[in-house]
Amino acid sequence: MNFIVSSTALSRQLGKIAGAIPSRSVLPIIENFLFELEGNNLTISTTNLETSMQTKLLVESRGESIKVAIPAKILMDILKALPEQPVTFIIDEKSFGVEISSENGKYKISGENGEDFPLIPQPEATESIQMPMPILLKAVNKTLFAASSDEDKAALNGIFFDLGENGATFVSTDAHRLVRYRRVDVTVANPTSFIVPQKALNLLKGSLDPNDNRDVVIYYNDNNAFFRTDDLLLVCRLIDQKYPDYENVIPPNSPNKLFIAKADLLGTLKRVNIFANKSTHQVRFSIKGSEMEISSEDPDFANEAKETLKCHYEGIDIEIGFNAALLLDVITNVDTAEVIVELSEPNRAGIILPNVQEDGENILMLIMPIMLNSYVGT
Repeated sequence: MNFIVSSTALSRQLGKIAGAIPSRSVLPIIENFLFELEGNNLTISTTNLETSMQTKLLVESRGESIKVAIPAKILMDILKALPEQPVTFIIDEKSFGVEISSENGKYKISGENGEDFPLIPQPEATESIQMPMPILLKAVNKTLFAASSDEDKAALNGIFFDLGENGATFVSTDAHRLVRYRRVDVTVANPTSFIVPQKALNLLKGSLDPNDNRDVVIYYNDNNAFFRTDDLLLVCRLIDQKYPDYENVIPPNSPNKLFIAKADLLGTLKRVNIFANKSTHQVRFSIKGSEMEISSEDPDFANEAKETLKCHYEGIDIEIGFNAALLLDVITNVDTAEVIVELSEPNRAGIILPNVQEDGENILMLIMPIMLNSYVGT
């Protein structure tokens, strides 16, 4: 059996799904690409047994249908090394040996029987939601950075999808910061919620194009989520945990409001953080009238820094401490030139908002304070 395909097109599609291949596994066959040929339709699959990916492309085929597992690394390496040209795959249906012919050479790889490759779950008889690719990618990009990497907090190791009749909400938290991204223009008839692992979502964002306006259909059941486009499928196991009550963490009222240029705040935080304690990254915000002083110190090395920024502030004078490293991540993920910081008390979370919200979306970011010495015991 043989088929002909563009070297560049094949390499591009393999690159979209290669991230699901483990570098080492107790099941060696999953270190391969699974090629399934039916007529002129080539389906290629990868899996690490937790997350699976599939892509499809049209080829010029001659011969019977076949399933063969081809070693991933050597196949990717040879395709990347070839210039754009048609390449011919000739597969021995008995030994599963693979010969690749290009304009100037032939390359042989030992494949395996594709029937031994794990089955890839398919989205059958499940609920679904549909949204444009840029919206899904924005929801993932705006929340994923705040998910926890602590394996002891399994429920926080992903993004919480909270889907309902009034909109879709995406939430992530590591217990120190929280992001809630809401779309009122994406709804489902039957409300549901589930947690998608961050590892799977990293693979998804790496395989989708933010400039592609096609829809992504998300199917889901009790065990899996399926993300499908015309030529891509990602399947992942859901995290079987109860997500914390995130709304309860958000202060109901934050009367003190700070308006400041994002670039100015980022620059000051980066500089002052250099002098902060390397374990706590603690910086102190002291806000009075139209001025905000940001300071840090590391008594172990007698290091300290202080900068003053002009701002627009509505509220009472306040001093509050934050972890600068975490706060920098949050501020960086604000898209607008001006940032709004809402505060209530020195021991309550601060809320970070863009000064303008796009149509159909609502984003809120929250960061827990670090208790300053002057507030201990109060």
